[in-house]
Amino acid sequence: MFGWVRQGFRRAYERVLSREISGAPTHVAIIQDGNRRYARKHGDDAPDGHRAGAQTTENVLTWCEEIGIEELTLYTFSTENFDRPPHEREPLFDLVENKLYEFADSDRVHDREVAVRAIGEVHMLPDRVREAIDYAESRTADYDGFTLNVALAYGGRAELLGAARDVCRAVESGDLSVDDVDVSAVDRRLSRKPVRDVDLIIRPGGDERTSNFLPWHANGNEAAVYFCAPYWPEFSRVDLLRGIRTYESRERSWQRTRTERAVTLVRAVAEVELADARAVAGRLREQLPSSGADEVSAELAKRSDEMAD
Repeated sequence: MFGWVRQGFRRAYERVLSREISGAPTHVAIIQDGNRRYARKHGDDAPDGHRAGAQTTENVLTWCEEIGIEELTLYTFSTENFDRPPHEREPLFDLVENKLYEFADSDRVHDREVAVRAIGEVHMLPDRVREAIDYAESRTADYDGFTLNVALAYGGRAELLGAARDVCRAVESGDLSVDDVDVSAVDRRLSRKPVRDVDLIIRPGGDERTSNFLPWHANGNEAAVYFCAPYWPEFSRVDLLRGIRTYESRERSWQRTRTERAVTLVRAVAEVELADARAVAGRLREQLPSSGADEVSAELAKRSDEMAD
């Protein structure tokens, strides 16, 4: 009885959340945390928790496609995870290997044109996992319907250090000018495959930290971050929708801040020279949402009237 009531309430709440969301982030990144704690909670071993988490991963892929997300990055195995004992590490490698082959041969993946890619220090992984990565990437290389990045042997600091060393070597060899060291030069050296900037990072499991995950692609603190309590195997569509609601709230706040700054800038310039203010306003309107552009235009018109008087 109570279970049925809870399910009904959850479905109703999910519908409410779906109506509250007006769009979707382009790129969501998830730290798959809590598999081992979930296993202990149920009296199982760590590999059982990882297998339960793998089912959640498949569910999340479906939800992302339904919602309209275009790219998903899953933090599956960090460089720190190599310190785990072999009886935990090896079954996890087996699971990753099997899932990569499964994804690569899945009709669903090919029907929806999902590109499967690995990011991280993959050379550190066992041969069998690297072979599975090559197989999955080659089978889906030409797809652009949806992108699934699997972060394996990944560490954000290691990735940034590797890119910095590559830039230094390129400058030293004369292949790259110091003046040409820009964002795109670093981007090209970060991952084995291009990764878009992250809009939303989600971490289940109760910990409120991003654990060295995609520091460059999170673009400083521009990415929204959503922490939630359920362990990864318990992560639900409601949790994903809550994360997206957090992202949308952050976006609205960010756009409001940009608009306020733009209006302030136009006001300051107009106090000196109206012609310069018109030029600045024109550039700002191109970078703001329509509501923000309207506010900038209104402020410019107000200043013009004041100066005419």
